[in-house]
Amino acid sequence: MQENHEIKALFTLIDDPDETIFNSVSDRIVSYGRGIIPNLENLWENTISEDVQERIELLIHRLHFNDLTEDFSRWKQNSYQDLLTAAMLVAKFQYPEMATASVLQEVEKLRRNVWLELNNYLTPLEQINVLTSIIFNYYGLKGVEVGYQNPDEFLINKVVETKRGNAIANGILYLILAELLDIPVKPINIPRQFVLAYIKPEYLQPDTENLQSRIDFFIDPISGQVFTHKDVENYFRRVSVPPVPSYFKSISHIRVIQTLLEEFGKCFDNPKSDYKKIELSSLSNLLEE
Repeated sequence: MQENHEIKALFTLIDDPDETIFNSVSDRIVSYGRGIIPNLENLWENTISEDVQERIELLIHRLHFNDLTEDFSRWKQNSYQDLLTAAMLVAKFQYPEMATASVLQEVEKLRRNVWLELNNYLTPLEQINVLTSIIFNYYGLKGVEVGYQNPDEFLINKVVETKRGNAIANGILYLILAELLDIPVKPINIPRQFVLAYIKPEYLQPDTENLQSRIDFFIDPISGQVFTHKDVENYFRRVSVPPVPSYFKSISHIRVIQTLLEEFGKCFDNPKSDYKKIELSSLSNLLEE
């Protein structure tokens, strides 16, 4: 963006110790939109003070976050909320300059490898065995328990780059591939877990009755391991939670992304990055159905 007199004047005030003045300056800089980011980056490179550099970084983050908020709003308003698109938007919170093409290429490569092994004569379990084998054996995806020390384990760009993710991120990748291949796998609402279920095709609609009987079997997205109804009943007994029907209801793409945002936000539970947790919570609230 061409620097005018106002922008130059605003930039000289970024180091003002008065928070009120700085906040006013920040709001005005942000009002210019993302076009001012290259100017801020150039200012950062020519600034010695680490405190001023940190303020510039926060300004750049605010500009990216404003764009991201608009992107999420558009995604929610779409007639179909594409899971891959939203997963990449979440990744852009941490990596705003992320190249989406590489993620799309990796997903397409996986889809094609699975598709080549599928045919119309496979049983549901055989279909899932093919999908799981390609993802975890051929592709080499590793699963880890959900933890909050490494934010990258929640982000799809890092999952396909490092081949390592937690149950939520791996589960989203699994769901994306299943949908692309017309395999009826859905996330369900079992407490304290992110679990997928193979829905018997004849029960895909409606989603209101026989919630448990419509499920053929369950899938753990950390490893792709298949679980039976008996296994799930044992889990409910172990955690002393009654298996009410609503736990077997499939959840929407919006709710999946809300879960991702909420859990990802727990990675920033410290004073220095608390603003990120607040922003991620606001994005989750924006998607409220």
